[in-house]
Amino acid sequence: MDTYGTEWNRAKNNLVNETKKLGFPGELGELIAKQLGSPKAISRMIGYLVNVKPRSEELVVDEMLAICSDIERWKAKKESEAANARISEFYRNGLSSDDDEEEW
Repeated sequence: MDTYGTEWNRAKNNLVNETKKLGFPGELGELIAKQLGSPKAISRMIGYLVNVKPRSEELVVDEMLAICSDIERWKAKKESEAANARISEFYRNGLSSDDDEEEW
């Protein structure tokens, strides 16, 4: 298994353990880890569980959705920044003979 897979499994297992400590089923932790997808996002969720100690599954899922929303917002921001960088480059240099118009 690669380093990322090992890191992801470790984060998932920690999330499942923290979920169980709060009295929720381990399957909830498994599903949340799968939905979040990255060790960093899972770690953020673990921080929420440890510090807030939510009393209902609804609050846990609400936080998961908030984290997912933040990730999507971050991705959209990065895509916008990349597009702005390309358009700025175009304004500075114009189209060169090597550029394919379909890229724009």
